[in-house]
Amino acid sequence: MNPTDSASDDGDQSANRPRPLAGRSAWLVTDGKIGMDVQVRGVADALGMASEVKYVAPQGPWRALAPYVTVSPGERLCLPGTLFAPPFPDVILSTGRLSIPYARALRRKAGIGTYCVVLQDPRTGLGIADLIWVPEHDRRRGSNVVTTLTAPHSYSPGRLAALRRTMPPAIAALPAPRVAVVLGGPSGVYRYPESSIADLARGLKALADTGVSFLVTPSRRTPAAVLAAARAAIASRPSLVWDGAGANPYPDFLAHADLLVVTADSVNMTGEACATGRPVYVFEPAGGSAKFQRFHANLRHAGATRLLMDAVAAGTVGRIADWRYAPLDSAQTIAEAIEQRWLRRRQMLGGAGHVS
Repeated sequence: MNPTDSASDDGDQSANRPRPLAGRSAWLVTDGKIGMDVQVRGVADALGMASEVKYVAPQGPWRALAPYVTVSPGERLCLPGTLFAPPFPDVILSTGRLSIPYARALRRKAGIGTYCVVLQDPRTGLGIADLIWVPEHDRRRGSNVVTTLTAPHSYSPGRLAALRRTMPPAIAALPAPRVAVVLGGPSGVYRYPESSIADLARGLKALADTGVSFLVTPSRRTPAAVLAAARAAIASRPSLVWDGAGANPYPDFLAHADLLVVTADSVNMTGEACATGRPVYVFEPAGGSAKFQRFHANLRHAGATRLLMDAVAAGTVGRIADWRYAPLDSAQTIAEAIEQRWLRRRQMLGGAGHVS
């Protein structure tokens, strides 16, 4: 196994391109879940906007029936002193079912001066926003829908290049090649029975036997048994395992890994791994769904990922020298679609004032 060079080391080639929305205002509307925040922040960062986060927390029937209901009258939406009091921003970026009633109402109240973007399928029809993004494995399509292979996030080529300029001493002390292991956990569709935990350990042990070192980070969903099995599987090799104390080294793990292993239960984590341009093995625990299967099949077709246990079975787990693909930068693709459509609207309206 040899460390893999990547085109992403060259930095963000779009950094010098004019950004028509740079410095303009954006409201990021989510329910506060990390997975949601990552997506809207990633697009706002790619646009270069001055963003303000607006967390929503509807209660009672307004929570249970979102996205199909209106905003509770008790929230006094857009009145002075409330969360969404004017002046309205140039762009609204929202994601998650709880945000949809707010996006719908804000678009109506702000009018054409505010460009409204919804990330993920709103499940309420295309008229909810000026632009809707969905991942390619979703079925939603339409004239105002854009798709990408992975979800947006803030790990742009420029950010990864900046991280790669300085390697933290704890990582530098580990021999190359370095394998980042990004662990998720049980979800609505994936499970981690003992058989899956044993398979994961077997896959990591096969990698350890090739002479690598490891950078391991769990998520909030990672069961203690999964992390313990991973530790035991790599015990023969030098490693750095984040135990939850202090700052999460995840950004540096992404930047400095020569190879990554990611559990299949997280679209966000898999997409962030594929932003590196480095080989990505996906471990599939028990369960799954048709949507997740389409997502992972698309990434394998793009040459970004392979299945860890398939490589273990074939005896090829350490053979990655010819594994190349262009880093996947979905936030940039979505940002460019927003810019193009925003500029067209601005031209239609004469290009003056708060048109955004």
